[in-house]
Amino acid sequence: MSDAPLTDPADDLLDVLDLTYEGSTTIQVASPTEATGDLGVYGGEVFTGRSQPQPHGRVFGGQVLAQCVVAAGRTVAAVDDGGGRRHIHSLHGYFLRPGDASKEIQFVVEGMRDGGSFSARRVHATQEGRILLSLITSFQEESGGLEHHLDMPDVPGPEELRSDREILEQIDHPVARHFARYRAVDLRHTERLLLGPAEPGPAAQSVWMRVEKDLPDDDLLHAAILAYASDYVLLEPVLRTHGVGWGDPRLRAASLDHAMWFHRPARVDEWVLYTQSSPSAQSGRGLGLGHMFAADGTLLATVGQEGMVRLKA
Repeated sequence: MSDAPLTDPADDLLDVLDLTYEGSTTIQVASPTEATGDLGVYGGEVFTGRSQPQPHGRVFGGQVLAQCVVAAGRTVAAVDDGGGRRHIHSLHGYFLRPGDASKEIQFVVEGMRDGGSFSARRVHATQEGRILLSLITSFQEESGGLEHHLDMPDVPGPEELRSDREILEQIDHPVARHFARYRAVDLRHTERLLLGPAEPGPAAQSVWMRVEKDLPDDDLLHAAILAYASDYVLLEPVLRTHGVGWGDPRLRAASLDHAMWFHRPARVDEWVLYTQSSPSAQSGRGLGLGHMFAADGTLLATVGQEGMVRLKA
C-alpha cells in the first residue's frame, strides 16, 4: 500500500458514498448456516458501491453503515400530497460477517412501508452472495412537537487540541500511517489516545470530529457521514476502563450491532462533539453509548453499539 493517498480522503469518501443504481432486481445469498449450500433470494432496489482500502483488508463497518443510509434514502421519495422530504431518524443494524475491502458491495433495499408520515426500509449489504450487514432504517417528514435535549458537557474546544492525525503521523507503523493519511474525518480526542497500555480510568471520553472540506447541502449525505464516523471510536470507553490500548496484541475487537437516532439535521463539515461512555462489559462483549452535539450545544444524534471485545492469552 502506498504511503500517499491516491486522492483527497474527503473526496474519496464522497466517491465511496456515490452508489451506482443497478435497478429493481433480485439477488441470491448464501444459507444463514453457510453449510447446506442453499441459496435465499432477496428482491428490491439494488445499488453497488466500492470500499475504502484498509490495512487489515476488512471493510470498515462505518463505511457499510453509511452506504446503507445512502441506498435507503435514495428510495424514499417526497410525499405525494405535496409534503416535505422525509429525513432519516433512526437505524438499527447487525454486522453479520466481515467484508473484503478490495471488492464491491451490493445493497438491496426493500420498501417495507410508506405511511402518512414515516417510511421504513430494510437494507442488506451483500458481497459475493453473503450478507455483511442487515439494517432497518426509518425516515420521517419533518413536523412540530415537544422539544428538549441533553446538555453538551463542558470540554476543551477543538482549537485547543491536537489532531489525532498529527499524533499518528509521528508513529512509525503502517496502521498509524494509514489512519493519519487516509482518514476522511479529522478526530481530536480530549483524552490521550489509546495507543498502548494505560492506567485504568473512567469508562468515558469525548472526541471532536469534522470533515475538513465544504460538503454539499444534502441532509442525507451529512447523516450518512455522521453514521460513518459514529463507528470510529465508540468501543474505546470499554478499553479505557480496563487500561487496554488498540496496540495490545491480545485484543480482538469487532462491531456486532449498531443503533442510531438522528434527532436534528447535522453538518459534518462543521465541528461535532462525540461523547461516549460504556455502562457494561461482559461475556467478551462491551456496550458503548454516544451522543453527538453541534458546536453550539445542540444534540444531533444518539448512538449505541455492542462489540466483541476479547483479550486472547
